[in-house]
Amino acid sequence: MKFLMSTAAALTLTAGMAFADAHMAAMVDAADQDVSNGIVSAGKVMAGANGWLVVHRTDAEMKPGVVVGYAPLRAGENTDVTAILQEEVKSGEMLMLMVHAEDGGMKTGVFEYTLGAKEDGPVKPDGNLVMQVVTAK
Repeated sequence: MKFLMSTAAALTLTAGMAFADAHMAAMVDAADQDVSNGIVSAGKVMAGANGWLVVHRTDAEMKPGVVVGYAPLRAGENTDVTAILQEEVKSGEMLMLMVHAEDGGMKTGVFEYTLGAKEDGPVKPDGNLVMQVVTAK
């Protein structure tokens, strides 16, 4: 009887953790940073599924602009996520670090998004982008 109760408790705990993982709040935690080394980083990114941390140019209007870098994400917690910048970013420019999905494209594991496309597009829980804006130093 003890074995059955222990097994049931373990299964309930495992199912509860899986449910929590599947419904975790996606987020990006990043701060203003020096990008003179050609990279931009987020200290922590939570993703509900495998996808991408995408670096968009932005400005005071806070609209995502051209993609200037990206890095792969795994489902769950990702720490110290670093994207290589594909264009020069000057001190004072604003960058939007945004979570994108890995779906809708032709190839898995290849970032296929272009501004406005649906392939590997932004994740929008409750209709909101998952992003953090940083300023290059």
